[in-house]
Amino acid sequence: MRILIVEDETSIANFIRDGLQEEGFAVDVSDNGKEGLQLALDFVEEYDVILLDWMLPGLNGIEICRNIRKENTVVPIIFLTAKDTVDDVIFGLEAGANDYIRKPFSFEELLARIRVHMRKNETQPFLFSAAGIELDIDKHSVTKKGVPVELTQKEFSLLEYFLRNKGKVCRRTGIIEKVWDIHFDYDTSVIDVYINALRKKLDEPGKPSIITTVRGIGYKIEDDE
Repeated sequence: MRILIVEDETSIANFIRDGLQEEGFAVDVSDNGKEGLQLALDFVEEYDVILLDWMLPGLNGIEICRNIRKENTVVPIIFLTAKDTVDDVIFGLEAGANDYIRKPFSFEELLARIRVHMRKNETQPFLFSAAGIELDIDKHSVTKKGVPVELTQKEFSLLEYFLRNKGKVCRRTGIIEKVWDIHFDYDTSVIDVYINALRKKLDEPGKPSIITTVRGIGYKIEDDE
């Protein structure tokens, strides 16, 4: 899942980015209005949520929000701002925002609001399953035939990506972009390390792996039950 942060205060942007990445999100950050709008318009279908500061150099958040809404009426937009009068809130919501969080705020509150809006906007369920494996986004849990399985954050994100694309071949380049958030030439052999770790935790002895290797291309998960 990918989030765009448009925020010109570096400390706040880094604070949010680091927290979201720890939660398994891919994050893009812009510190000015014009670049933020361009990112939003170029990749709006890829973003699950846009976090938007109100006061920005180049274009302010209201202008960005209105322009995004001309192209996409679905992606959740949350304003991050010190403005807190009733009129400000109404103005922001009428510009097309879905929510409004006043600075300073706790990361836990922001994360909760992000998840609420993603859940409202999500066309797929937040519970994914295949071959006896269940992954619950909200609870951040994985079970194998009802038994909890402990995964690292990256293992969880990788399994989520496979399950969201169940039955499809997940190419190595797509995996490195979506799970590792890397958009340049990179040694994708790191994927193999995590695939092996997942197989050790999820596969049953003597049975085919839940994660199938498609030689020269990537991997896929199919529900064989």
